[in-house]
Amino acid sequence: MCLLFFSSCTVSPRYSSSNQSIKIGKLEQKKYTARSSKKNDFKTGDVLTGISSWYGPNFHGKLTANGEVYDQYGVTAAHKTLPLGTVVRVTNLDNEKSIILRINDRGPYVGNRILDCSYGAAIKLGFKDLGTASVKIEIIELGDGVYMHHNN
Repeated sequence: MCLLFFSSCTVSPRYSSSNQSIKIGKLEQKKYTARSSKKNDFKTGDVLTGISSWYGPNFHGKLTANGEVYDQYGVTAAHKTLPLGTVVRVTNLDNEKSIILRINDRGPYVGNRILDCSYGAAIKLGFKDLGTASVKIEIIELGDGVYMHHNN
């Protein structure tokens, strides 16, 4: 019972980077550790492929990893390690629809997904109802990774 209590008090992994599974008895828990997201890890023209999902209502109006307010109707995305502010072309490989969007958040942390698009991006890419899609990500411009500070 104590193990369950302490494991439920762990920090949310939403803005961490890489992960691995840890098995404790019958419980399996993900461990998230930071990975460098320096500009040098990627270069313009790099192409990544994998599974994308989308996120929306539960995060709408909350701060993203780069400090801006998340707009589920916008065309942005979360990636685990691309520098924040990176501009990419995302192509849905199932229907060839593509859009240009900006990485402003960290994630996804579910399964083997490589991108978490905003709800608006998922609509434009044609996979909102399916929930996931096979995508190609082409890096157009690397971001500076800077967190946006808000002045009150």
